[in-house]
Amino acid sequence: MQHPCHTGGSDGILVGDVPHPRGWGTFPRYLATYVRELGLLRLEEAVRHFTSLPARILRLPDRGLLRPQMAADVTCFDPATVRDTATYDAPRSLPSGIPHVLVNGVPVIVDGAHTGATPGRGLRSGAPMTPR
Repeated sequence: MQHPCHTGGSDGILVGDVPHPRGWGTFPRYLATYVRELGLLRLEEAVRHFTSLPARILRLPDRGLLRPQMAADVTCFDPATVRDTATYDAPRSLPSGIPHVLVNGVPVIVDGAHTGATPGRGLRSGAPMTPR
């Protein structure tokens, strides 16, 4: 996890009646457990493992950084309170400590509640993708 080439992610299944809870809690778990509680990663390094590094590896040139002309995928979180809440009994439970999320510049989570917006889409490695 501390290796500079490591990227965060989950292979948890997101569909079906009982999806894997890591589909909703992988990144908050990294931030709460491995950054805040265990101190295995610095916050900045963990964020790089979730953003610019995988975008670079997957050759997604307009993702992973906050710069002009790039897709505006932004997660606002409180490092002191972010935590996964998804369980096997309640796998779709939204994490705590993440009040706002924008996908392609569209608010998806506002004040901790889902807006109903679904502006995301699947990406292909190496294919230039621009916001809709």
